[in-house]
Amino acid sequence: MQMKKLLLTVLAAVACQLAMAQTPAILGDAHAMLRIENGSRYLLLPVEEKAEIAHIRMLKDNSIVQTLNVRLAVDKVDYMVPLQLNKAQLLDIHFRGDRRTKGALSELACWREMKYSNEFDTANREHFRPLYHHTPQYGWMNDPNGMFYQDGVWHLAYQWNPYGSQWENMTWGASTSRDLIHWEAQPAPIVPDGLGTIFSGSCVVDKENTAGFGAHAIVAFYTSAGESQTQSMAYSTDGGKTFTKYAGNPILTSSAPDFRDPHLFWHEETHRWIMLLAVGQEMQIFSSANLKQWTLESRFGSEYGCHSGVWECPDLMRMPVRGTGQHKWMLICNINPGGPFGGSATQYFIGDFDGHRFTCDSRPEVTKWLDYGKDHYATVTFDNAPKNRRVAIAWMSNWQYANEVPTKQFRSANAIPRDLDLFVDGTETYCGVTPSEEMLALRGKTLKQPAEACEVVVTLKGTADITLQNAKGEEVVMHYDAQKQTFSMDRTKSGDTSFSENFACTTVAPTHGKMEQLRLFIDRCSIEAFDGEGRMAMTNLVFPSEPYNMLKVKGGKAVIYEIK
Repeated sequence: MQMKKLLLTVLAAVACQLAMAQTPAILGDAHAMLRIENGSRYLLLPVEEKAEIAHIRMLKDNSIVQTLNVRLAVDKVDYMVPLQLNKAQLLDIHFRGDRRTKGALSELACWREMKYSNEFDTANREHFRPLYHHTPQYGWMNDPNGMFYQDGVWHLAYQWNPYGSQWENMTWGASTSRDLIHWEAQPAPIVPDGLGTIFSGSCVVDKENTAGFGAHAIVAFYTSAGESQTQSMAYSTDGGKTFTKYAGNPILTSSAPDFRDPHLFWHEETHRWIMLLAVGQEMQIFSSANLKQWTLESRFGSEYGCHSGVWECPDLMRMPVRGTGQHKWMLICNINPGGPFGGSATQYFIGDFDGHRFTCDSRPEVTKWLDYGKDHYATVTFDNAPKNRRVAIAWMSNWQYANEVPTKQFRSANAIPRDLDLFVDGTETYCGVTPSEEMLALRGKTLKQPAEACEVVVTLKGTADITLQNAKGEEVVMHYDAQKQTFSMDRTKSGDTSFSENFACTTVAPTHGKMEQLRLFIDRCSIEAFDGEGRMAMTNLVFPSEPYNMLKVKGGKAVIYEIK
């Protein structure tokens, strides 16, 4: 009898935890309302990725408190996403699409599966979720945003959709780390408002209180994406945990349709803040003494580098040139499309910056790529990194297929962190890319064969072939040509490539000299290749049906390290 009572108690608790939502009021072929009459924290929304977007307005006391777009399930449920209710009283839901082909509104699958809950399960349910790369707990992620270091903590924000694993509802998600490797999810620091959704931007540590928010305040700049793209500001006085939006937003406007991705840094020589903005196919450079009033200093980009797509996500930094005792400035310009193998990629320019104008050393037609894979985009660096390091993190995907890769609970990861510097090859200066020293701490015992998470170090004797395989015959073939000084990676037979005609490909990179060591970082869905001297980097996604567990090396000797 006592056991029966206990069972009934447990069942009642579960019923309270996952209570079905009540029947909606159907107001037409594409309009419904759902009254919130449960005190739960979340309403779990069923998502079907092939469905048309439904626009939801959350109301409280007859006022709109939030709007969002969700692909509410029509026929079947791919996954659930949590809508935090925040005492909302009514959901006003407008559907897109022709109901004559989709079925009656009252019969949609979303109404049968919608549930109230006080919790949302973020435990991994994905075969391809990386083991040591940063990913969102759930939902879509693209560009890294608002990256800074303070008091031993690395802060990484990112473009995030909390209501589905495809691009929509741009918000800043956030994670923090003490070692650049192990990340802890944090509450979303900056969310959409009346000025629009929240596009990419950056954070700076205002050590001298130039903005008046307090010494060492964290000041965030981001693009408000409403009817037009404008620049806004928010500040944090608790180390980046919470942000207050500046009452004077927007702080910068333009008539240009593409006007976004502010990246800031302090320029000591002129004692002013510098802001770079991506505007169409050029970078505009602004300066300010107080982070509030900005002056246009100059423009860069006309005729320089690749112009096959929109310029995005800029960065500008001064770095040492190996073995010369000199320093140069590097301007990062992410571009989509226009990458060397299609879609998204990161180009850069080397030159000088005087606080007003960037001058490129190379001829206008010279194009330099930071990474020669298909999946390294929106690369930017951390503000205030220790020891004057330039630590970069990128979005590990490509706009050609980012919305279609074979995951559902989440989409996209960040590439491993990389330290940047400069080196000379011939008459040109290039960016050196080296896995951050924190990656060495992940090395565990040596292995006899590859694992789903490992580092492979190949000592090269000259021209070499390196092949990763599994028992299903899926393989990635890499080739180093010592004479041509090139490295290539062929993923045409790497596993699942069916989701996009643009995925199966071979990527090729110059090695800028003899390559003596190759470092490969392998995770469940990615391979990142580096020259041991940091003169070549290549990042490619792969989706094998089972991990690669065989390694063949011709022309070199490999050591495989477990990644802990």
